[in-house]
Amino acid sequence: MSKRAPLRSDIAWSTPEAIGVHGYDLCNDLMGEVNFGDMAFLEVTGRLPNANESRMFNAILVTLVEHGIVPSTLAARMTYAGAPEAMQAAVAAGLLGLGSVFVGSTEGSARMLAAALPQPEGGPDEPPVPSLQELAQDIVQAHREQKKIIPGLGHPIHKPVDPRTLRLFAIAQQTGFHGLYVELMQCVADAASASYGKPLPINATGAIGALCCEMGLSWKVSHGLGVMARAVGLVGHVLEEARQPMAMELWHRTEEEATTHSRGHLRGKNA
Repeated sequence: MSKRAPLRSDIAWSTPEAIGVHGYDLCNDLMGEVNFGDMAFLEVTGRLPNANESRMFNAILVTLVEHGIVPSTLAARMTYAGAPEAMQAAVAAGLLGLGSVFVGSTEGSARMLAAALPQPEGGPDEPPVPSLQELAQDIVQAHREQKKIIPGLGHPIHKPVDPRTLRLFAIAQQTGFHGLYVELMQCVADAASASYGKPLPINATGAIGALCCEMGLSWKVSHGLGVMARAVGLVGHVLEEARQPMAMELWHRTEEEATTHSRGHLRGKNA
């Protein structure tokens, strides 16, 4: 019988007197001393952020909390209408829709940029890196050939620019996180706009994907940031649904409009 590997987690531990989180005492070091965004940074990186990291990371999280009545909030509200006793089910329903189209495109853009521009090793035999314009052209061409949407570009409402992107990049300039990944994302937007013959500006998820790379965060983390931030917003929507419901009205209106053309067309033997 093979020997089992020991179970281990370095995140947190508890004793009757204390709770440790990544080496910090929860009650004495973190509670009342660390804000929610910095606590999230500690959870995903294992350390507390410095002042610039804190400002940038918190700005990213705030960006992702809220965007109005979108599919995720609709899912949460509709689920709450059917199961008002289970807020967690409503929030979970909203989170399940955070994929490649909504919020989760942050992961796609971060992964795309990280693959195109890996962190340099710094060795003497390091091959020369192509220009950012060349990398951007390659990215756009590859997505066109594979008939894939380029993540992080365009928005159905925010045109010609996404105001969240402008603000995030301004904060990045102020905090020292406006580097090659941001520049590459801007080159991708320019190349895509030229290739497709229409404006395709960087949206918030594209900006955040680039900034995650700038901060040295794995592309795998970026999707999680969207999940944790949007969960806050979904709680707000569920609470509003409880005091100012719209889900049942949406259901009835949708049922009325979607089925009107089918009425009176039964196929059974009694039709």
